[in-house]
Amino acid sequence: MPVDDPIVLLGATPSVELRAALAERYRIEGPLEGGAASAAHVLPPGVAARVRALVTYGTAATGAAVADALPALGIVCCIGSGYEGVDRVAMAARGIAVTHGPGANAASVADLALGLLIASVRRFTAGHALVRAGRWNSGDDALPLAPGITGRRVGIFGLGAIGARIAARVAACEAEVGYHNRRPRADAPYSYFATLRALADWADALVVAVRADDTTRHAVNADVLRALGRDGHVVNIARGSAIDETALIAALRDGTIAGAGLDVYEHEPVVPAELARLDNVVLTPHVGGATREAHAAMQALVLRNLAAFFSGAPLPTPAPAA
Repeated sequence: MPVDDPIVLLGATPSVELRAALAERYRIEGPLEGGAASAAHVLPPGVAARVRALVTYGTAATGAAVADALPALGIVCCIGSGYEGVDRVAMAARGIAVTHGPGANAASVADLALGLLIASVRRFTAGHALVRAGRWNSGDDALPLAPGITGRRVGIFGLGAIGARIAARVAACEAEVGYHNRRPRADAPYSYFATLRALADWADALVVAVRADDTTRHAVNADVLRALGRDGHVVNIARGSAIDETALIAALRDGTIAGAGLDVYEHEPVVPAELARLDNVVLTPHVGGATREAHAAMQALVLRNLAAFFSGAPLPTPAPAA
């Protein structure tokens, strides 16, 4: 490609497939070791001045300093549905579009949420350890009877693209579904609760599927966990910040709730040692969207948004205005 072609900067490390697809279409630079925030210190001025698009993850800090370091930047494409790390106000002030991949990984994340819910309620980790240790059916080591999913009340915190799919899967297990959103959805056939606390009071299990922002930080706190109760379970496939991790550890340790299934953590990839030691929690390493189908869909949206931007067409999936 000519040396003066506009540049697509990789602010994070994409999959091999996405990088190859981008390289076929555009001149690319990066990924930058320090992420997009290091652009001002890493990129030569002549390169930084030609960066028209930034491809990154929504969790990565992308604010005014990044935009100022890339004076020709016109679009920030977030891989996946999240965009909480992007300062949309700063981008809008500079005329920079922000896109994301809503719904691209929703089915895969919902599958994992249901798996974590069943694994927590049915105590899969305890049963797994029992069998691996050769103590199956060995008298005192037998697992106590666990409740099933059928007939239980499952609350969904955040009935968006992912939450709606979780609700449908839970309903297929013959459980009763309720939800809390900022406002009720006219198309949802489930019971709406005006507050998260009210949902937790009603529910036997709470699945966190809410989008991460300042309003949802530590929304699931000690009070909500107490309302969930001693037989309650909490599942989080959204963002670790939605749960007060210290309060969750205490609730699991003290029997305030019965169990949890977690795919996300407050300070990823660090998982508190005390949380990892508990035997009433199921832990997975943020793999909700880690399926071939989800990655293909997320990558396709990045490519569609970039193609639209460079051709002057409307963007397929712009992030909502801040």
